[in-house]
Amino acid sequence: MMGRFRVFYLFKLHLLLPAVFYFVVPGKFCRRRLKLFQTMQATANLPTIWNLSLRGSSSKVHIVNPRHRKSHALHCLRSEGHEEFDNSQKSLGQSSITKEAKHKDIWNLFREAQKNIMILNKQRLAAVDELEQLKKDKEELLERINQLEAESQIVIKKDKSSLFWELLLRIDSMVINGLVNIEEASSMRKLVKEHEANISVFPLDVLQQGDAEILAELRRFTNKGKRNGLHVIHICTEMAPLVSVGPLASYITGLSCALQEEGYMVEVILPKYSTLDLDEIEGLREIEADAYSYFDGQLHANRIWNGVVSGIGVTLIQPVYYSSMFSRDKVYGYQDDFDRFAYFSRASLDYIAKSGKQPDVLHIHNWQTAIVGPLFWDVFVNQGLEGTRILLTCQDFDKGLVPPEKLELCGLDPAELHRLDRLQDNTNPHFVNILKGGVVYSNKVVIMSSSHSSIPGLEPTLAIHKDKLFFAPFGMDNSMEKDLCCDLHVSAYTSIKNL
Repeated sequence: MMGRFRVFYLFKLHLLLPAVFYFVVPGKFCRRRLKLFQTMQATANLPTIWNLSLRGSSSKVHIVNPRHRKSHALHCLRSEGHEEFDNSQKSLGQSSITKEAKHKDIWNLFREAQKNIMILNKQRLAAVDELEQLKKDKEELLERINQLEAESQIVIKKDKSSLFWELLLRIDSMVINGLVNIEEASSMRKLVKEHEANISVFPLDVLQQGDAEILAELRRFTNKGKRNGLHVIHICTEMAPLVSVGPLASYITGLSCALQEEGYMVEVILPKYSTLDLDEIEGLREIEADAYSYFDGQLHANRIWNGVVSGIGVTLIQPVYYSSMFSRDKVYGYQDDFDRFAYFSRASLDYIAKSGKQPDVLHIHNWQTAIVGPLFWDVFVNQGLEGTRILLTCQDFDKGLVPPEKLELCGLDPAELHRLDRLQDNTNPHFVNILKGGVVYSNKVVIMSSSHSSIPGLEPTLAIHKDKLFFAPFGMDNSMEKDLCCDLHVSAYTSIKNL
């Protein structure tokens, strides 16, 4: 009974306390207390559960919040299903472990796949590179095949004169390179000359090989078909279509072709000008050996080139030390023209002697190569050229006047030659006349002129050497003039041979 009353009292007190504080406790403190009790009231207004327990002489009142009750109930529920929850947690943990393992396996497979893709890409790139290289090799092979076919067609299309001269020029290369001596080379040249009519017997593919293979084939060459024409070498400064300034160029080519048709063996030696049209030369090749010549007190190296032009064997001489001599815009018209052509004339004779050639006639032209006459008789006649004779052709009447000491450049003695009966000029005694020297030192002289019967300024010399002279029409413009010119030169060569 007392317990119930106490509870009732406390309940009433709970309701009255806010009013008491509101009216009794004034001011700021009251407001604070009021706010506190309002909070308590808000809490008190919640549904409550009175839990009264009487244990002995005391009692306790528990105010239980429904949320707490709900949490309590949930806790109880969890407690009741604790085993199931643990089992589910275990299964969940195992599942997460399994998923993590699978995740790792997937990543490992992905990484391995990436590695394999990279390896395949590398292999693919290597295969592409190899394919490109194979394509490149194929293109090079096809290009080489086409080149060989073109070369074979060139060889097939070559006429007998071209093949004939390629063989002769390769003999020159053999001598300079030391493969054969001068005597054997001379025999081979005679053999090739005798075989010109049947030159097709010689295996053409051998011409594409080295000198040693050609030498072996020449030594097996049979003795068939002979020719008895003279061997003529032009030492000149022009030749059509390689280099052409005046009428000399077409004269050299036309006369050479006409003489070869008559059974003569004709070749040409030229300076290797930088302006030469090298596309006109068949089988152009450089002899792989330096040919030395004398000039200004020393021996100087020259590069020697061989080829065929219009069926005529051509040799080009290129100075090494004096390379600027023929690397100019023009052929003539320089203050050092005598030096240039004296060098070339001496180098031509040095080349002929070293290669073992024994031509019947050295045909020289105008003052530019007229110095060959004095050089031949004073220096070279005893170098295996005892049977060679000199023919001078005059188309240009420029005399080539130079001081006597200039003769020393190419190895001549000025004191011996600066004489009135030799090279001293008839009207300028302090100079030597190179063209006059050509007339004096040649076996025959052909004057090409339509309006002159002699060379102005050289009348006394020509009168002395009148037995040497041949007069020919100027130029070779038509077939009649060509025939007359050819007949005249045949007569000159024949008379030279009989000297």
